[in-house]
Amino acid sequence: MNAEISMKASSRLTQLTLMISSTLTVMAGATIAPSLPAMREHFTTDPNADYLVRLTLTLPALFIALGAPLVGITIDRMGRKYLLILALGLYGIAGSSGFLLDSLQWLLVSRAFLGISVAAIMTISTTLIGDYYTGATRTKFLGLQASFMGLGGLLFLTVGGFLADISWRLPFLIYLISLALVPLAMLSLYEPVRNPSNPTNTITDEPQRLPSTLIAITYGIAILTQIVFYFIPVQLPFYLTQVANTNAAQEGFAIALLSLFSAISSIFYRQVKIRLNFIAIYGIAFINMALGYGIIGSTGNYGFVLVGLIITGSGLGLLMPNMNLCLTTVTPEIFRGRVMSGITTSFFLGQFLSPFVSQPLSKVVGLGGAYGWASGFMFILTLITLFFVWRSR
Repeated sequence: MNAEISMKASSRLTQLTLMISSTLTVMAGATIAPSLPAMREHFTTDPNADYLVRLTLTLPALFIALGAPLVGITIDRMGRKYLLILALGLYGIAGSSGFLLDSLQWLLVSRAFLGISVAAIMTISTTLIGDYYTGATRTKFLGLQASFMGLGGLLFLTVGGFLADISWRLPFLIYLISLALVPLAMLSLYEPVRNPSNPTNTITDEPQRLPSTLIAITYGIAILTQIVFYFIPVQLPFYLTQVANTNAAQEGFAIALLSLFSAISSIFYRQVKIRLNFIAIYGIAFINMALGYGIIGSTGNYGFVLVGLIITGSGLGLLMPNMNLCLTTVTPEIFRGRVMSGITTSFFLGQFLSPFVSQPLSKVVGLGGAYGWASGFMFILTLITLFFVWRSR
């Protein structure tokens, strides 16, 4: 039966469905990033517009963080496929509703429902990759997943930037793409058959089989790096407007460029992993982010900011497949949904917390200074990683 599932999972349609579903998680926030300055102007009469408009970008992350653990428990007990289909439908409806809503408060409600749907989509997509594939194939596929997410960010941010120049509402229509995935998921995905009779997959083995320290460290890395990463979609449009007088299309292109190089980096993850261990790959990712943020924060030149984003993206592209591969490798199948829901929670909890870090920091040291502080923090993480690499040798 497992061989049958593997054969089904090898179909191009199955792979395409999983890859496109993964891009939706990036699209959840990034698509409307170029609209933020225009949204702030539209809702300028709201006394809390500065915070609430930024919150439309990051509020889904809170509900992803809250919803993912429940999703993980549910799919381990009840299965993956049909919950994913339900989530795809909710994503399309909740995401596109921003095109019609004219209340900032109701817009935030719709973004909360969007977050719940993303919690299911991201957790289930990554869990299914772990279920369907093993070994080098899994390593390759997780790199492709991150690559598709980067390419999706490139496409949706570029299109969103051009649409935002016409109207800040138009990018919300991009979310309707997920409705086209519903029939694809119904046709191409298969519920993996698990073997509960396997004695190595019993509940009594959980404390011995789950490397809790490694899992906790991985979750912590996810939270911290996402706090730093989301300085870009949350603050970069405002920073570029301030220092380079850019328009929404230029701001969307800048963030999309980061997504492009993140995707390229992810494509080469498998080759990097053959030569380096998990810790060394973290070190490469951290130092790239430190250098990239340092360049972004030290210049008001649009071209140099793009260079900084390219370097940052090259590091970011290694982070997600590195964390996902580590966790899917060490986690028994019976617990996989719950553990992968934890990394989903960590990713998006960091994204939600990011404006609560970047906004006060930028008020004290300026937007450029905030990127400088982020660079320093990533450099400290690099030094910590180098220490562990030295100890392992």
